[in-house]
Amino acid sequence: MTGEGGATGGPTGPSVRTRSGVAVLALLGGGVRGLSSREAAARLARFGFNELPRPRGRHLGRRFATQFTDLFAVVLLVASAITFLAYALQQPRDVGTVQLAVAVLCVVWLNAVIGFAQEYSAERTAQALQAMVPRTCRVLRDGERRELPVRELVPGDLVVLEAGDAVPADCRLIEVHEAAANNAALTGESEPVARTADPVAADTQPLQSRNCVFMGTTMAAGSGKAVVFATGAATEFGRIFRLAAQAPQQKTPLQRQVASMARRVAGVALATGVVVFAIRAPAGQSLVASFVFALGVMVALVPEGLPATLSVSLAIGVRRMARQHALIKRLLAVEALGSTTVVCTDKTGTLTQAEMTVTRVWADGTAYPVSGVGYAPVGQVSDAVAVRGALRAAALCSNARLVPPAEGQGWRVLGDTTEGALLAAAAKAGVELADEEAAAPRVTEFPFDSTRKLMSTVHRVGTGFHAYVKGAPAEVLARCTHIEWDGARRPLTGQLASMVNAAVDAMAAEGLRVLAVAWRAVPPSATQEVTESQLSLIGMAGMLDPPRPEVADAVRACRGAGIRIVMVTGDHPLTAEAIARRVGIVRDQPRVVTGSQLDRMDDAALVGLLGEPAELLLCRVSPEHKMRVVAALQGRGEVVAVTGDGANDAPALKHADIGVAMGASGTDVAREAAAMVLLDDSFASIATAVRMGRSVYQNIRKFLIYLFSHNIAELAPILAATVAGFPLVPITAVQVLAIDLGSDVLPALALGAEPPEPDVMDRPPRSPREPLFSTAVVGRFLFLGSIQALGVCAAFFWHIHSAGIPYAAFTADNPVYREALTTTQAGIVISQFFNGLAVRTDRQSIFRVGLLSNPRLIIAECLSLGLMAAISYLPLLQAVFHTAPLRPVDWAVLTAFGLLLLLAEETRKWVLRRGQARRGAGPQVWRPRGERPGERSAGAERTGAERSSR
Repeated sequence: MTGEGGATGGPTGPSVRTRSGVAVLALLGGGVRGLSSREAAARLARFGFNELPRPRGRHLGRRFATQFTDLFAVVLLVASAITFLAYALQQPRDVGTVQLAVAVLCVVWLNAVIGFAQEYSAERTAQALQAMVPRTCRVLRDGERRELPVRELVPGDLVVLEAGDAVPADCRLIEVHEAAANNAALTGESEPVARTADPVAADTQPLQSRNCVFMGTTMAAGSGKAVVFATGAATEFGRIFRLAAQAPQQKTPLQRQVASMARRVAGVALATGVVVFAIRAPAGQSLVASFVFALGVMVALVPEGLPATLSVSLAIGVRRMARQHALIKRLLAVEALGSTTVVCTDKTGTLTQAEMTVTRVWADGTAYPVSGVGYAPVGQVSDAVAVRGALRAAALCSNARLVPPAEGQGWRVLGDTTEGALLAAAAKAGVELADEEAAAPRVTEFPFDSTRKLMSTVHRVGTGFHAYVKGAPAEVLARCTHIEWDGARRPLTGQLASMVNAAVDAMAAEGLRVLAVAWRAVPPSATQEVTESQLSLIGMAGMLDPPRPEVADAVRACRGAGIRIVMVTGDHPLTAEAIARRVGIVRDQPRVVTGSQLDRMDDAALVGLLGEPAELLLCRVSPEHKMRVVAALQGRGEVVAVTGDGANDAPALKHADIGVAMGASGTDVAREAAAMVLLDDSFASIATAVRMGRSVYQNIRKFLIYLFSHNIAELAPILAATVAGFPLVPITAVQVLAIDLGSDVLPALALGAEPPEPDVMDRPPRSPREPLFSTAVVGRFLFLGSIQALGVCAAFFWHIHSAGIPYAAFTADNPVYREALTTTQAGIVISQFFNGLAVRTDRQSIFRVGLLSNPRLIIAECLSLGLMAAISYLPLLQAVFHTAPLRPVDWAVLTAFGLLLLLAEETRKWVLRRGQARRGAGPQVWRPRGERPGERSAGAERTGAERSSR
């Protein structure tokens, strides 16, 4: 029997597959009349409902609370708490101190609200899995056929299955009639697999057991009865659910780098604050005043607006991608796309259309092309008359039916997909199946089986009987003695047989699955042996699950961007290789590895395999294999994107750095497990998303340079005042917050909305180990910040010295001091106006790009200047910020300093361009760990001179 909660216990799992149907019924305590209602109720109480457990989601309050665990937030919260304490200890108390504490708290709260609003997405994987399970099923209870809710199924129930039914639980077939199951959601196989009631070998893998059907799959053809042996979480579908639930959510490269940056900035801020406190405290100031001063230094160094700016900037990228049919569920996944180095892609439904299509029909020695894709009878055959006989026979020898579009769905097939492809081709050739079936009604059928590899039907035609046979070309040809040629029946000579075999080989070389069709006249009540002998070959049909038309261009774009593509599929190696060649994933001789070979590899061998430069195809793989592959690639330092549409893809989608699910054809569980959903199911959207992701990362660096350079300008006058012995701060913490959260946020967001640079997809992937604060980034914001700092310090002390009084005589209410404070803040705001223009490009002149080419930035900068003017001239804001009205000459001098910054940056870019032109240097190509110079990862496109030589 089975264990608690539907979990298969003891020998039941393998035993139901290796025993006869009668023995399985006895083992599970059932019978041919099904369970009794009383026994079913007892088992339901014992095993529980046939449903997957719902995971406990985190309470919204806890999710919001996690926003305060960010290191920036922790530092600011501690600073605010100590500031409140300092205010309590002050004698007399300074209202500015409590204003600072409240302002810092507001900053933390604002960042938390924005981060929570942008990142909020509930984990609904279990609910999605529930949605894939059918609502009701047909069951034998008390000897009667009943329709019951699926959740009430128990082990031992006898269910009735027909073509088109969704399988409600894991079941062992005990009676079948031409049954076939579509396991694509579990295994990724594109074609239905025939089912049998016979026992299988003990070493057969569960999902490869042809006498079993599994929850979440569908009956593609035929009918049968099956006994339930596993329900709920004990099913194969439940096993995948557990894998998806256990897979940890991987941090993106940007998350890791922002965390690293936060630690460094917090460390520098704390260290600088301690040094300033240690200098000022012995100089005669009170400990509280010295601490408040040091706190101002710390606030000046911490980019308070960065978390909010980062979240909203990523949200802008999300909206841009949504317009390109790519739905991003996690904000930080946007940037992860830009650093992707490997794409592990499924085949069925991702690269292909998941619809078998006849593309060639061979008759009379000629292969005729067939147009159209999928099951829609739209298209044509180049010579319909020549192939109509072969397609008529194939259609009559089929049990599938084409279903017209309904409820937003296109044409679909009810039954075997191969037969659906034949029916669609026959319709394109003008075969009216209903008329043909009326003129030649079927009287006998000999179903397909894996031994004969044939299916035969006998039809009454006039006063006689005709048999039509379809199947594997080798099997059909071996039973043929004649061939239909130019309207006549000829003997199948050796020469003609060679021509037929050559045609089969030619279509197989194109990756087509080939079926042969033959016929003969038979006597009444002919046996199968007679029916399938002395046949006359009519023709052959070549079919495949066609690639999506846009995939080849998308693969080419990914190669050009230096991204390696690895096909990871549950399908047959030959089928996988054929599709891989068609779309450009494979160009040379690939390394083909199956799931059974992966089982024999340890982790070190798998890492070595993935490090080989050969093009790689992984076939016949399970969900566990996919997760191993993803983990091994990540262990090599790769940033891995995984595409998929089936439930079998869910664990790998969640474990990957960026999981990409198909939106239209994908299963609910795949969409819920993924970080990105392609709404149009277009693989080409991945290349577009990578382009957007790379642009997002570039823009993040731009606004980081923009934000941190002014932090230097905020810190420099404070340090200068400390060294010079000036008793007051040149810029207050409240003014710093006004700059960080008021003046700078909108321009930083405008920089985050810069469009992608034209050559962004011609560059190799950025190394995931490259720090966000690279040497180039740090050097650049130090360069720009130093220029700003010089101008701001000069403006402040110019005002102070113009008063002609000693430093010690200055008080907070001194008009000259308030003018100097205002000049410091205005100097930073004005210099940031020109800084925003300067950082828009790395090497290219801003005048070449166009000063007004980003109107959002110009508007944002003007708003920042307007806010500064309000702080300077409005009495209410003057009281809050301790400012005074600026004179026109002040604005002119500060503007001159800003122009000096832009001129210096343009000079630096000119020097860089000249140096690069002299060296002829190109971009540095990142290589995974262990790859030597001169080697390239398989799939990586040539760069630099190699690309230009093609």
